Amino acid sequence: MGNGIAHVFAQSGFTVNLIDVQQAQLDKALQTITKNFDRQIAKGTITEEQKAAALKNIATHTDVAAGVKEAELVVEAATENIDLKLKIFKQIDEAAPAGCILASNTSSISITKIAAATKRPELVIGMHFMNPVPVMKLVEIINGYATSAAVTEKIVALSKQLGKIPCAVNDYPGFIANRILMPMINEAIYSLYEGVAGVSEIDTVMKLGMAHPMGPLQLADFIGLDVCYSILNVLHDGFGNPKYAPCPLLVNMVTAGKLGVKSGEGFYTYSAGSKELMVSERFK
Repeated sequence: MGNGIAHVFAQSGFTVNLIDVQQAQLDKALQTITKNFDRQIAKGTITEEQKAAALKNIATHTDVAAGVKEAELVVEAATENIDLKLKIFKQIDEAAPAGCILASNTSSISITKIAAATKRPELVIGMHFMNPVPVMKLVEIINGYATSAAVTEKIVALSKQLGKIPCAVNDYPGFIANRILMPMINEAIYSLYEGVAGVSEIDTVMKLGMAHPMGPLQLADFIGLDVCYSILNVLHDGFGNPKYAPCPLLVNMVTAGKLGVKSGEGFYTYSAGSKELMVSERFK
């Protein structure tokens, strides 16, 4: 997600510092960004000159303090781990200039809780981009309990400047996108777990019957089953409602390391260079 966010800001003319603790990850991110620009060129949406200009807008840093010392906005895009996010926000808060807005790309973790780890809660907000960031138009803007109206207005306007469509929501578990999406994915997994239908049948019903571009099980693989599991736990803990409890099949798959696209197998199997959708042997 981080490289996609850097991509859209750089393409829109912003100076971007891309930060990671490992230089290898930064090198990999730049390779991905370059490939994604090449895809845009092939589709005729940008030119070689625009690609070159955008890449010049991106610098990489392995030190958080150096990366944010002159920032007007910081967008955090670490994994969905509350302890890690709180640690990062404390670092950013100490190093970023006064007045710098701190945003999180979190898909489920409380913005209010994140903001409480800083000395500028009124300047903390959620910017939940959708994956893949250069393609998907939505940005879910999440207002924490203390987020100022002026900050919300700025982030809404900025999202439009990026060519995105912002939707502002309030800070409750899962916000809107994942509060609705994750129970649907979890119910699809329960339907498979209970033997109601197979993987391809479940996805086909939702694609052809509900006009979804991707079935819920394929989408879960794309998101990452570990991420789905984490978000469902946030919903379950936040609301205390058993309807959000992760399906036992999902729990087992995550425990076994079958995480979807990122691990090469989830409900489907994935191999480099192949676009054919193959149901995992486990579910045939």
